[in-house]
Amino acid sequence: MKAPLRLALGLGCDRGTPLATVQICIQRALAQLGADLQDVVAVATIAAKADEPAFQALAAQRGWVLRHYSAAQLAAVTVPNPSDTVLRHMGTPSVSEAAALLAAGADLSALLVEKHKWRGADGKNATVSIARVPVSPASPGSASPCSLFPPFH
Repeated sequence: MKAPLRLALGLGCDRGTPLATVQICIQRALAQLGADLQDVVAVATIAAKADEPAFQALAAQRGWVLRHYSAAQLAAVTVPNPSDTVLRHMGTPSVSEAAALLAAGADLSALLVEKHKWRGADGKNATVSIARVPVSPASPGSASPCSLFPPFH
């Protein structure tokens, strides 16, 4: 039997990206792992996106607590795909990859999906990265003491 996945999503998008575009992006990224929304236990983005309607709607639909990290917190995380454009606009070289790793309470080795992008029909972009939430060696199957979030249902 396959061990259940415990995943953290890091989200980014153009301002005003429709919910459907964000949902498609997430579904496609999860499909790369053979995972689904039930495996998601943490979701995060940059504080500047705290009021992003698609993220708020998604969190409300799924019962998720959307965590927000400052640009400085995100910039302190080593990621495989830093972006000068993101740095120019958001003050950090990474939003989705760094947010996924922070939400997972994990290092770069936990990053399972790097910066998956999807452009919606209206030309707006969504980005999702996925990190595995570490399991505590002391109690298999439970969240790591480093995990910052309770499980979502």
